[in-house]
Amino acid sequence: MNIKIIESAKEDLKEGYYFYESQEIGLGNYFLESLFSDIESLKLYSGIHSLQFGEYHRLLSKRFSFLIYYRIKNKDILVYAVLDCRRDPAWIIKKLK
Repeated sequence: MNIKIIESAKEDLKEGYYFYESQEIGLGNYFLESLFSDIESLKLYSGIHSLQFGEYHRLLSKRFSFLIYYRIKNKDILVYAVLDCRRDPAWIIKKLK
């Protein structure tokens, strides 16, 4: 399976990077390494995560409180969003639409 990160998810990753990098130098890089590792794990485990909002699978990051929302289309895993799970659920729904 191929993993494709759509533009909105790339923006989410950038925002997370800048936030954590502003907290401590190097933490932003650790954030990205951790999230990309979680995303890469979808090659083995895609589809086993619970469905949220009727159409997105949701993977919880192992090291950060972020959720990875993805769909499976044919032989592709499409990552739509990488969001802080502490956000208001209404905001998350709006972001995914």
